Amino acid sequence: MSMQDTASSGVALWRLVADGIERGIADGRFAAGDKLPGEMEIAETYRVNRHTVRRALAALAERGLVRAERGSGTYVEAQRLAYPLRSRTRFSEIVGAGGREPRGQLIEASEDVATRELARELGLKVGAPLVRIEAIRLADRTPICVSTTWLSAELFPNAGTVFAATRSMTKLLEHYGVRDYQRGATRITAGIVDATDAARLDLALGRPILVVDATDLDLDGKPLVTKHSRFAAERVEFLVENG
Repeated sequence: MSMQDTASSGVALWRLVADGIERGIADGRFAAGDKLPGEMEIAETYRVNRHTVRRALAALAERGLVRAERGSGTYVEAQRLAYPLRSRTRFSEIVGAGGREPRGQLIEASEDVATRELARELGLKVGAPLVRIEAIRLADRTPICVSTTWLSAELFPNAGTVFAATRSMTKLLEHYGVRDYQRGATRITAGIVDATDAARLDLALGRPILVVDATDLDLDGKPLVTKHSRFAAERVEFLVENG
């Protein structure tokens, strides 16, 4: 397809390239998760320069249709993940139910102490020793959220090492004998991604995020973990369910 014949229409070349790629996504030529052809190949197909291709891909990325991975290429973004918020919320089950592979990666585990707020959430004394786990969660190759989780260091010694091995908070709790747990309260606020989380989530600076603060309890209502999670807003939609 040549852009030469359409350039005089007044429509910017990059927009015509973007529209062509979007049509390919819509008609199934490029499926969710597929890697798009390289910039040079796209430029040759549409007979434009690589700067025009980059602008087209940037526009598609801004709309959440594609995602660039540094050093790898540009991939078709999957549809937003439907993420139910219920009394029993499990990332791996939610992602798996959508036909995608859940993955967890430990960023860092460190020692911490309970602030007044964390002590209240976890039912501990101010200054109690904690384990802080920073992790990223993905659906297939797409980063969905970055989460900071705090647990009692006395109840869950070496929790960071266990998470590094299991890559799942559910499996971590199972390791310590917690077979089931439930969500307490969930608070959702809107935010703008900072530089650190932008790099982790493969988002442009200034993109919107959904910030979720929640505490999980055992079946007797005793706090187990409290979390501060930052979700890429364009990749998830929360569904509030009763029960």
